[in-house]
Amino acid sequence: MLYRRLLKNLDFVMLGTVAVLTVISLFVISSASSDDPLFYVKRQAGWVAVSLVAFVITLSFDYHDFSRYAKHLYYLNIALLVATLLIGDVSKGAQRWLDIGPARLQPSEFAKLIIIITLANLLSQKAGQLLRLRDLVPVFIHVGIPMVLILRQPDLGTSLVFIAILLGMLFVAGIPWQIMAAILGSGAAAAPVLFHFLEDYQKRRLLVFMDPYADATGAGYHVIQSMIAIGSGRLWGKGLFGGTQNRLGFLPEQHTDFIFSVIGEELGFLGAAFILLLYLILIYRGVRAAGKARDDFGTLIITGVVTMFLFHILVNVGMTTGIMPVTGLPLPFMSYGGSSYLTNMIALGLLLGVYMRRHKILF
Repeated sequence: MLYRRLLKNLDFVMLGTVAVLTVISLFVISSASSDDPLFYVKRQAGWVAVSLVAFVITLSFDYHDFSRYAKHLYYLNIALLVATLLIGDVSKGAQRWLDIGPARLQPSEFAKLIIIITLANLLSQKAGQLLRLRDLVPVFIHVGIPMVLILRQPDLGTSLVFIAILLGMLFVAGIPWQIMAAILGSGAAAAPVLFHFLEDYQKRRLLVFMDPYADATGAGYHVIQSMIAIGSGRLWGKGLFGGTQNRLGFLPEQHTDFIFSVIGEELGFLGAAFILLLYLILIYRGVRAAGKARDDFGTLIITGVVTMFLFHILVNVGMTTGIMPVTGLPLPFMSYGGSSYLTNMIALGLLLGVYMRRHKILF
C-alpha cells in the first residue's frame, strides 16, 4: 500500500515529463494515421489507461519484494520466450507475438524488465566478487539464454538492448575497467563472425547503413524517406497533419519505428529539439535517482531502466536521421505499441519505486 509519506518522495518532474511525451505522442500518432486519424489513437489511449494501472501497482510494491521472486521471474521469462517460438504469431517474417485473451503481447518487451530485475539481483548478491573475467560467466549465461531465444524470433534490436543493459549494469556494479575493456574488445572481434548468423534482411540493413542509396528502393528506402521528411521540416515544421512525406505514405512505419521522422517533418527542428530536451530531463532525473538509491539492488534496477530508455532513444533517433542502422526499436513513450508502452510504464514504476523508498527511515 502506498503511504502519503512515500508519495511525497516521488519525482514529479519525471512523471510530468512522461505525461507530456504521452500527450504529444497521441497527437503525432493521429497525424501518422492517414486512413483513420483516431484508429491507432484510440487503441494507444486504451493501452495508456492499462499502463497507468500497471504503473501504480508496480509502484505500490517494495522493490525488495522483486528480489525474493527473482528466480520465478527468470523462469517465467524463459517460458514465455519459448512459447513465443513454439506457438507465437508470425508477422512480417518475425515470430514475436503471443495472443493472451483479447490482448496481443510481445514477450520480448517484458523480457527486458525481467532481465533488469534478475540481473540487478544477481549482481548485488555478487558485489565485490566479480574481479576476474571467469567470475562473469554466470552473468553472461544469465543474460545469454533469453537473448538467444529473442535472436531466434528474430529480433536483433531487442537483443542489442540486452547487451546495452548488461554493459551499463556491469559498469555501475564496479567491474574493473580492464575486464570491461576485454568484454568490449571481445565483442568487437566477434562481430564479423556473428554477422554471418543474421537473417538476410538484417544483413542488408547493416550493409546499407553507410550508403542507403546503394539500395535506394530496398533496404535503404526507410532511411532515405526518413531523412527527406526530417530535412523538409526545417526550423518550424509543416504543421501537425501537414507533413507530405507522412500523409502521402512515402514514410514507412510512421506511427511506430519512424515516428520521430513525423515529428521532424511536422514540428520542425524546434519540435524535435523539444522532444529531445524532454528525453534529456528523463535520463538526467533517472541518473540522479540511481545515485540516491538506498542500496546496490536499487541502484542497479534504476541503472538498467535508464540504460534501456537511453539505448532506445539513441538508436531510434539515430536510425531515423541515418546515423544508426535500422533495428526496429520504438521511441519510448512516443511510438505506437501497447507492449512497448506498458513495458516502459512498468519500468518507470520500478525506477520511481526505488527512488521514493530511498530513505531508510522516514519521519
